[in-house]
Amino acid sequence: MDYLMDIIKPEYFIIITISMIIILSFIFNLISIKTNIPSVLLLMALGVLIQYAYPGIKNNTYLENTLIVIGKAGLIMIVLEAALDLRLKRDKAGLIIKAFLMAFLGLVVSAFLIALAIQYFLESSFYNSLVFAVPLSIMSSAIIIPSVSGLTEYKKEFMIYESTFSDILGIILFQFLIISEDFTSTTHIVFSVVSNIVITVIVAVVTGYLSVWAMQKLTGHVKFFLVIAVLMLLYAIGSVFHLSSLILILLFGLMLNNTDLFYRGILKNAINDEKIKPIFKEFYTITLESAFVLRTFFFVTFGITISLISLVNFEVAIQSLVFTGILYLVRLVFLKIIYRNRSIMPELFIAPRGLITVLLFFTIPANYFIKNFDQGVLLYVILATSFIMTIALVIRKGGKNISEILHDYDELHDTIEKSFEQGHLELDKDDMEKK
Repeated sequence: MDYLMDIIKPEYFIIITISMIIILSFIFNLISIKTNIPSVLLLMALGVLIQYAYPGIKNNTYLENTLIVIGKAGLIMIVLEAALDLRLKRDKAGLIIKAFLMAFLGLVVSAFLIALAIQYFLESSFYNSLVFAVPLSIMSSAIIIPSVSGLTEYKKEFMIYESTFSDILGIILFQFLIISEDFTSTTHIVFSVVSNIVITVIVAVVTGYLSVWAMQKLTGHVKFFLVIAVLMLLYAIGSVFHLSSLILILLFGLMLNNTDLFYRGILKNAINDEKIKPIFKEFYTITLESAFVLRTFFFVTFGITISLISLVNFEVAIQSLVFTGILYLVRLVFLKIIYRNRSIMPELFIAPRGLITVLLFFTIPANYFIKNFDQGVLLYVILATSFIMTIALVIRKGGKNISEILHDYDELHDTIEKSFEQGHLELDKDDMEKK
């Protein structure tokens, strides 16, 4: 590596490196489609290789800050990508409510149980343990969203909603835990949480309506990154004031993809369908590719920061296995309750940890830090949950079980029957092929 840097000017070396990382990430995506191995695991492995090829890079003081900045920008684009991929219909209200309940209950119960385990292993206070437990309890939409494209429409949308809600709720909970010193009582905490969410939703609704309306009014060639810049600005400002800014991003994407639902009555004339449809397609493409690039560099950078020595630490391995076991046990219980008669496979095993877990861990204030908590726990849990998801998706790719096939058949039959009763047949071609 040093030899190459001696014969190539630094600026060209950086350009070559960045280009090669993006090209390799594209190849990893193709491998992921064929094998169901999450591309993020390959990106982290690439980061580890870079770390060993150029040992000095790990000691760079700017690396951690770079990881946080890329991660936050990537999170915005990933949530936006997910929102732009979701169609809101009346018959999906039940799915959305179930996904929210699953995300909320899974997050809270997992965080509580993992906090007890951390307190037991490391003899820390319960509160500090809870601060560390929350990042481990948040599902990674950055890994889930690009990994569930092969599932049925219901399962895919459930996982997208659940992982997005998990991100948002996890960040809200984490923010309130680390600023708790400003609270004087439990009533104060509850009031602050409720008011935070209400203010965020109001700001998100107003901003969403104005942003979607403004997009069709912009006539210049450069407009989409202007909108993205405004969204990132609002996210950053909202975060400074401890607002749940991801709700703003999520709602904007949903409004843009569901103008027929949000722009009704007197607002209907504010949107021109002929203009908004091509705008949506172009914006979706830009968002998709931006999320791809940011996700790529986040996980490569994280791979560079990984310390593989901690993987041979027996205590770290035991702790990680206990934490991972808690995550899947809680998930099993609540999926059984929420899904009822529907098959919970492979959703049970699609619960990877990743971008948010790393981001929040690196932003834990020093006064909450637990002395003996090893960063290797993060790596273990991320690798274990991603590997388990990979195995589940590979098995899933090999074929559905009988109960799922029968359920999909019944779902298709009911849809066709209702359509004929209404005098018309409205069945999406992609849904038909998947069924």
